[in-house]
Amino acid sequence: MPAILDIELIRTFHAVARIGKFSAAAQQLHKSPAAVSVHIQRLEAVAGGRLLNRDNQAVSLTALGKRLLSSTTELLSTHDRVLADLQGTRLAGRITLGVPDEYADHVIRDILPTFAAAWPNVVLELRTAPSYALRDQVQRGKLQAAVIARPKAQPGTESLLLTSTSPVWVGPINSVIASTQPLPLAVHAAQCPYRQAMIEALRQCARKSRIVLESPSTQAVKACVEAGLAISLIDRARVTDKMQILDSLPVVPEHEVVFMRSQASHADEAVNLLSRAMQQHFRL
Repeated sequence: MPAILDIELIRTFHAVARIGKFSAAAQQLHKSPAAVSVHIQRLEAVAGGRLLNRDNQAVSLTALGKRLLSSTTELLSTHDRVLADLQGTRLAGRITLGVPDEYADHVIRDILPTFAAAWPNVVLELRTAPSYALRDQVQRGKLQAAVIARPKAQPGTESLLLTSTSPVWVGPINSVIASTQPLPLAVHAAQCPYRQAMIEALRQCARKSRIVLESPSTQAVKACVEAGLAISLIDRARVTDKMQILDSLPVVPEHEVVFMRSQASHADEAVNLLSRAMQQHFRL
């Protein structure tokens, strides 16, 4: 009998690959860590090799794992789209969704078109703003849901972990940071968790700084760094080839990206479906 790719095994594999930790992926999938391990082992048996490198801190993809992740991304999306089509397009409604600038491109290009095609009678209304501004709007009921970044282990209402992030200090390639001069900073807008993390980390080590750029645009912050005008704090996964990581500056703890929803949206089936789509397809 020919081998079969079980869609649930693929879904588990994508969750582990996206989050980078078995325990966090198990929590997101509402499974035990042992069940997640069994799913990965069964998929590795079908794939014919190891898919993940494991250690005590996190997991990373092997070459075979990277191939499988790439080749099954569209398969998983197609499966969910076909299933939604079979279930009909009776669902209707409106979702007000907030997304920070840093993740807006990915959400708008890679997640929402598939969702909109599967549920054409659900109207999407989008808003971009810094994470903490979006959090406040969700808590006040001004938004039904939002993707937000925040420090890990921060209490939040009705939030679903999408991925973990590692903030790193970056400067232009071949730059030298003078220890006697105030650090030139490119900072995100107020109510951004990375801005607050930057200021607090420098305050704790009594390092002087000056703001060169303040902008709600992630692209503007990156351009300022690449041009050699300032340093900043960004996700490790988003460091470009025109930047270098500055290990001499204070370490900033890991953050996380979550899907947060209002209390009133808890029974809203459209938001439930969007939450599932975000959970399955969000990546840095």
